[in-house]
Amino acid sequence: MWRWWPLLVIALVVVTLAFILLRPWRNTAQLVRLRAWIDDPAGHAAWSIQGGQRCANALMLLPTTGYIGFGWNDSFRPGHHHSGLDIFSPDGQTNVTPVFAAYDGYLTREADWKSTVIIRHPDFPAVEAVGIRAGEQIWSYYTHMAARDGATSFVAPEFPPGVHEIFVRAGTLLGHQGNWGGSPLQLTGLHLHFSLVKSTDNGGYRDERELANTYNPIALLGLTEITPGIWGCAIP
Repeated sequence: MWRWWPLLVIALVVVTLAFILLRPWRNTAQLVRLRAWIDDPAGHAAWSIQGGQRCANALMLLPTTGYIGFGWNDSFRPGHHHSGLDIFSPDGQTNVTPVFAAYDGYLTREADWKSTVIIRHPDFPAVEAVGIRAGEQIWSYYTHMAARDGATSFVAPEFPPGVHEIFVRAGTLLGHQGNWGGSPLQLTGLHLHFSLVKSTDNGGYRDERELANTYNPIALLGLTEITPGIWGCAIP
């Protein structure tokens, strides 16, 4: 029997370390709220933001309707930092909840993008609280606008793959929410991922997956935490 003690000690150490490491990013209340929203969005209508509307004097329009289930710098797993907002549809079906341009700019959809568009915003106003300098160029990024199997895109037909620098006004319909996760094996919920991306030195867009390459969209959308975990338009 004593020969098993080293293995038992190792197992105990592994379990303890896993608990310590995973606890900081595993927000149980956040996951419970998201489950409640998915199960009954109508019963939690007060949790929803309204796409295409502007919160008070916010610089940007709200890009879609739904519940902000995950925010900027949230963590899903150890070492991960979420680079934008995940806004979950109240409609329960793909290709129903519209997605809108948040600000005037120049739209690109790369040739291999099934579910994504990005909009360049030159000469953006200064937002000191976020770290945006006057005249800086930023990008707004919108993704998951396709079916789960990736076979059907829900991006608006006006923006086929391979288009670049198409001018769009704030409020332009870009497509509809979907649940394409980048691979048929990578499941994701019905939502829009929206982020604000920094420019490279040569004027392109940085890798949106890295938190350091993005800005927190909350202030630019005029949102505030109404109650813990629930975001809505700030009271002017």
